[in-house]
Amino acid sequence: MRILLVGAGGVGAAIAKIAARRDFFELMVVSDYDPDRAERTIAWITEKHGPEVAARFAAGRVDASDPASVAALAREHGVTHVMNAVEPRFVPTVFRGALEAGADYLDMAMSLSEPHPTDPYAETHVKLGDDQFAQAPDWEKAGRLALVGMGVEPGLSDVFARYAQDELFSEIDELGTRDGANLVVRDEAGNEIFAPSFSIWTTIEECLNPPVVWEKERGWYTTPPFSEPEVFDFPEGIGPVECVNVEHEEVLLMPRFLDAKRVTFKYGLGDEFIGVLKTLHTLGLDATTPLRVRSADGPVEVAPRDVVAAALPDPATIGPRMEGKTCAGVYVTGTGKDGAPRAVYLYHVSDNAWTMAEYGSQCVVWQTALNPVVALELLATGAWQGVGVLGPEAFPARPFLDLMARPEAEGGCGQAWGLEERTPVA
Repeated sequence: MRILLVGAGGVGAAIAKIAARRDFFELMVVSDYDPDRAERTIAWITEKHGPEVAARFAAGRVDASDPASVAALAREHGVTHVMNAVEPRFVPTVFRGALEAGADYLDMAMSLSEPHPTDPYAETHVKLGDDQFAQAPDWEKAGRLALVGMGVEPGLSDVFARYAQDELFSEIDELGTRDGANLVVRDEAGNEIFAPSFSIWTTIEECLNPPVVWEKERGWYTTPPFSEPEVFDFPEGIGPVECVNVEHEEVLLMPRFLDAKRVTFKYGLGDEFIGVLKTLHTLGLDATTPLRVRSADGPVEVAPRDVVAAALPDPATIGPRMEGKTCAGVYVTGTGKDGAPRAVYLYHVSDNAWTMAEYGSQCVVWQTALNPVVALELLATGAWQGVGVLGPEAFPARPFLDLMARPEAEGGCGQAWGLEERTPVA
């Protein structure tokens, strides 16, 4: 397997660092629009693991907005798999470039949605991933696989959902992805600051777009942002966190492959985060259409959302000032294999102190990066196989969860996952 990693930001760098401990691939080309970021990632691998390990990595420059650039770099290195680790707005071009190069493709976030023009908080319009699934015949004809939504959420959450259907439930009422954390970021003086742990560009897109819910009797529909708040109790010391509806790929992926009466996604944002997002929206600072702005060098055009992203700390750099844990998982309710009501929470927790010590990556980006590496290894060994545009839940869950949890000394990734029985609600 020869991999082109497109993007050497926080998640991309973490993918390379995690992959450096695995031996399933021949070459990983770490690429970015800024080649210095790719070089820094490989330098970290060299220092951590030595030149022999680093010899399986190469740095390259790529323009993720240009399919030809992606395809050319992939062909130059004889790439078999393109791993997309850039922001979702570049999904269409990286997706097209991989197909043009005759390579398989993976991403962690799907093509963007467009709200309904007249009824955005009730009706869907262009949904997350619609553009990619519309191109499935092209991938099938080429005999190539596009594995979409293979991060942590979506990704591991979808694997958990498939596991629940296959091994825990005879009938599923709801597949409810629930994400929460107790993370805190502080400045040099020890004061808590506002610093999103993931790309603010992506966070704005997810949180201010109309959330999508799926019901078997109704199909996909939308609600207002931050709707249906609930307090969810997260494990391993995180505790209760208020979660709200957020637009996310799981709701668009799971119903395509799994049988459930309802599919939801709720994110633990907190009052401060919600307040900031609402203010950005009120001021128009969440917009992606460029505005003409005066500067000392004359008028320039800049998207307000890009200004917000530039003003905030880079999520890849805040790890040393962050403390706490993040939890990703799926709350599943329904009827167990024994015919009795059952409710379980399947989850994985990532501790920032550990990820920083082991990988120099903060826990949110590291947890996201782990799962595509596991998936790539399963594709390399043939444990996962497929053609067309498929989500993680289209593949058997047990090989993934076994490889993820098996100790590193035994060839696994050493990342235990949890299953908590919860009291079914009548």
